[in-house]
Amino acid sequence: MPLVSDPDGALLRHAFAKVPSGVAALAALVDGAPQGLVVSTFTVGVSLDPPLVMFAVQNSSRTWPVLRRSGRLGVSVLSAHQEHAARQIASKDGDRFAGLPVSVSSEGALLLPGAALWLDCSVEQEVPAGDHAVVLLRVHAHEVREGHVDPLVFHGSAFTGLRQPAFV
Repeated sequence: MPLVSDPDGALLRHAFAKVPSGVAALAALVDGAPQGLVVSTFTVGVSLDPPLVMFAVQNSSRTWPVLRRSGRLGVSVLSAHQEHAARQIASKDGDRFAGLPVSVSSEGALLLPGAALWLDCSVEQEVPAGDHAVVLLRVHAHEVREGHVDPLVFHGSAFTGLRQPAFV
């Protein structure tokens, strides 16, 4: 099978779309207003000691420079039923949080009820990585939503959920 040498961005985007990933909303109150972005590059288990997670953000993001000013970031690993919230927070214009229920920690981390996992984090380190930055977040607190929660997944350049098999 021949491999594509020096693939361009469009070819890589198509190739990377073959790999499913979870979707997380990163949000905080900044100067009293909710700010947030949605990432499909969120990774847990980077380190347990210290507790670290990570995500990648485009260098061209207009939201990240504002959001990184917050002392704490809320990470909500989204559930399959939160596709609308993901699309709204990821939008380029309008009030990204209009009508969305939110919870705010005492440190200013903004969390979305209904998510599968909530993390209260701070920026540990930012590492340049081509047209993105890899951001390591230190986890200060967490809460897991108990019971079966279908995650929101980004796969094939679209939001989807994991389908549980139906046993007859």
